[in-house]
Amino acid sequence: MPLLLNIDTSTEHASACISNGTSVLAIEQNNEQKNHAAFIQSAIKKISLISNYTLSVIDAVAVTAGPGSYTGIRVGLATAKGLCYALNKPLILINTLEVMAQASIEETNNQLASGNRKPETGNILFSPMIDARRMEVFTALYDGGLQPLVQPAALILNEHTFTEYLDDHPIVFSGSGHIKFKNIIQHPNAIFTGAHHHAGHLAILAVKAYEQKQFADVAYSEPLYLKEFFTALKRAGR
Repeated sequence: MPLLLNIDTSTEHASACISNGTSVLAIEQNNEQKNHAAFIQSAIKKISLISNYTLSVIDAVAVTAGPGSYTGIRVGLATAKGLCYALNKPLILINTLEVMAQASIEETNNQLASGNRKPETGNILFSPMIDARRMEVFTALYDGGLQPLVQPAALILNEHTFTEYLDDHPIVFSGSGHIKFKNIIQHPNAIFTGAHHHAGHLAILAVKAYEQKQFADVAYSEPLYLKEFFTALKRAGR
């Protein structure tokens, strides 16, 4: 099983963990979004000490490449690329929405199991949502096997969003963007959860990518923003 360093700073919840396969050996988390840049370096040092593994022995570095917070994505990717370059390790990029969906799938399976139901998602679909201000979110739609039915995109929510799928499937909505969607949708198949993802969920997807040798170019890999980053200068036409 690969020994991986997993980094996620793409949303309001940041975390880093060292995993052996899908087993988390040590994890650190931070919920103060403005402090992600300061948090991540100390977190990596701490989990290295706790796990008793130096970074020189890891097999690869995995990171959430977006979508999410522009600053957070850059912090995580820059950290991961710097480590890969210094340690000569491969880089694995995972879509943040996939990691969020993985967390929702796990929570749903656990709830089914606790209710003495077979822990399979079956007909249930999963839509993670990241708040992108106003009524816009970054979102996608996945089945229980994490296969995308709607590809990741920036989407303006309305009362008809995903209704063609909701008519035939229960959909579990999660993430920072699901709250405003909950206020405008009244469909019996819409399920809302406060499930939070962390670097341990990233590790599960990173193992699969590692086994399939899905490595990114350390020098030229870029964040997945899904829409252009507008600064004050751009809005002024400069």
